[in-house]
Amino acid sequence: MNTNKTLKEEALHYHAKGRPGKIEVIPTKETATQRDLTLAYSPGVAEPCLEIAEDPEAVYKYTAKGNLVAVISNGTAVLGLGDIGPAAGKPVMEGKGLLFKIYADIDVFDLELNTKDVDEFVRTVKILEPTFGGVNLEDISAPECFEIEERLKAELNIPVMHDDQHGTAIISAAALLNALEIVGKEIDKVKIVVNGAGASAISCSKLYHSLGAQKANMFMFDSKGLIHPSRTNLDGKKSEFANDNAPASTKLADALVNADVFIGLSKGNVLDQDMVKVMAKDCIVFAMANPTPEISYEEATAAREDIIIATGRSDYPNQVNNVLGFPYIFRGALDVRSREINEEMKLAAVRALAALAKKPVPDIVNMAYGKDNLVFGREYIIPKPTDPRLLTAVAPAVAKAAMDSGVAKFPIQNWEAYETQLSKRLGLDNTLTKAIISQARRKPKRVVLADAENLAVLKAAQQVQEEGIAKPILLGNVKKIKQLIHDNHLHIKDLTIIDPMHPHNDEEHARLEHYGDVLFEKRQRKGFNKAEAHAVMRRRSYYGAMMVELGEADAVIGGMTRNYPDTLRPAIQVIGRQPGVNKISGMYILMSRFGPLFLADTTVNFNPNADDIVEIAELAAKEIEKFNIQPRIALLTYSNFGTANGEDAVKMREATSKLKAKHPEMIVDGEMQAHLPFDQELLHENHPFCNLVGGGANLLIFPNLSASNIAYNLVKEVADIEKIGPVLLGLKKPAHVLQLGSTTREIVNMIAIAVVDAQTIK
Repeated sequence: MNTNKTLKEEALHYHAKGRPGKIEVIPTKETATQRDLTLAYSPGVAEPCLEIAEDPEAVYKYTAKGNLVAVISNGTAVLGLGDIGPAAGKPVMEGKGLLFKIYADIDVFDLELNTKDVDEFVRTVKILEPTFGGVNLEDISAPECFEIEERLKAELNIPVMHDDQHGTAIISAAALLNALEIVGKEIDKVKIVVNGAGASAISCSKLYHSLGAQKANMFMFDSKGLIHPSRTNLDGKKSEFANDNAPASTKLADALVNADVFIGLSKGNVLDQDMVKVMAKDCIVFAMANPTPEISYEEATAAREDIIIATGRSDYPNQVNNVLGFPYIFRGALDVRSREINEEMKLAAVRALAALAKKPVPDIVNMAYGKDNLVFGREYIIPKPTDPRLLTAVAPAVAKAAMDSGVAKFPIQNWEAYETQLSKRLGLDNTLTKAIISQARRKPKRVVLADAENLAVLKAAQQVQEEGIAKPILLGNVKKIKQLIHDNHLHIKDLTIIDPMHPHNDEEHARLEHYGDVLFEKRQRKGFNKAEAHAVMRRRSYYGAMMVELGEADAVIGGMTRNYPDTLRPAIQVIGRQPGVNKISGMYILMSRFGPLFLADTTVNFNPNADDIVEIAELAAKEIEKFNIQPRIALLTYSNFGTANGEDAVKMREATSKLKAKHPEMIVDGEMQAHLPFDQELLHENHPFCNLVGGGANLLIFPNLSASNIAYNLVKEVADIEKIGPVLLGLKKPAHVLQLGSTTREIVNMIAIAVVDAQTIK
């Protein structure tokens, strides 16, 4: 299988599909009427212009400047691709803008400058200063990047940071402080060997020195050897770390003898096990070359049991990832209108990251990384990128450092209000989706895909197989499926394809007969005769459900080419309900700006009574708890706590009362209108007794199918947000029904949900 070819095709399609690229500009004000346009442009726009002309700082009040960062590059050092030019580097800059947005809600314009001339570069950025609140320099080759950053920091009155230099420095410094604490060593006494002498290595070394590392104990190597005072080919930045405490001829292997720390910012596989073995007791190795570290995690840990190792990779512990830093550093700098990002602010970020790693880890993070409980120690020295606390931990620390160091023009007065403001930005990410997929990878399950003659389903099968999410079993016409795979250059290895309509061998014939006999035994007094039981078993929805029921698969997903009842009915008849469950129900998950929202019942029950509503809420809450999320349940209708006495209002009021009596530990309230749990000010002012005051709701229960289905479809289309579902609730084993027209991404998410469900089956 040519995985690289597949990745290339998918990456090109990803960037080209729909609106080309990864970012867009959208209005933040009303534009529907002529009056709106009069205010937005002529003549109304003159008023803020005049205010800014009188007071230049008013630009932050009336324009987007205060939340706008320029990501600027000339494409001379793009990722691992080198000097590929400004246009070829644009996808990376757009990607950086995307990360700014999803992690810190910062807007970005990416600017690719077609120049290698330092003076021209600096002048171009300088004359753009009125547009932006900050500048993130990116992928500029050394040594020009040093001069460009230094000059811009001196000449601009807004924060400037070259993330390639400082991002890795900040994250690795936090990791280093924690690693040293774990092994009981002092930073001013340890011997540090640095392999690599580019922009990142220089910046890392300078920051370690600011934290107390002694230059006399730091030995830096470039491609020509040790950075030594006797060398005549050193630029000003390298010479700062020239060290004559070892001979100029010292090799990397020699320098590592009794070294406490190795910092790798060079290339893959330059470190071997013998070199690691001669390092000091409780050695620390940061092998940060990407995608291939200086030494692999497996080799390093096999060589030394006492080693602490970090890499730049997400598939091993202790990932040094720049996304832990730059979004939050700029967030803090922008929020106090800092004139620069100085050493104090960078050190504040370092200490905030180091401190966060020592705090109890949220369940959603444990789930995302397949851990029962991440705990500060040798394999957890730095927070994970999915940790939702990063924004509220790092940004305030950076903002405070800017204030304390005198570079903040707009000091924060109310820190509690500021942290609340930051928390409201956290719903912008898709942490839950990542967590579900990561948990699925912990123990992949066999998932039957009943609609394998569909291209989107086959693409999803390839993705879940490649990413270790599930082991797909394909149902459908073998020839047609293989032709689709061939025509679309898919790569699904070790194919299991079964065609219930046309068994290919004696084994498949025998299985089909057995399945028919089992179904007849289950349904012989419920409307099925023997011939009917055997006939319907040729339908893929029945066949897939029976595979799950008999333990030959762990979950089944269908519905892409069938009506909803045609897929749901076989699951109920073959697999059956959980003990004590009267009603199967369905739940959608929406990734809203408030965080994940769970909506039930959205697919099955037309007009449930109060007892049915109680059961729907119980089943949905139980499902949500699988994701380590505490359900906060709102029972919705048109009435607020007794303001009306119509049928639905009374039903939801009665259901609320029964839920509270049956589950006093539940966070639940109702009956209420849909907006109320999301308007905390209004809720607190008018209904302070409500259990949802202070936290809002994440599980919405509707009075009937009409209300829930309308709400779901309206919200998902108007808000254009990611969705998962419908998730079927109440079956003994996982069986889920796809919505007609589901995308590959939605199918992958449903497969991951099915795997997580299967993992909980005893």
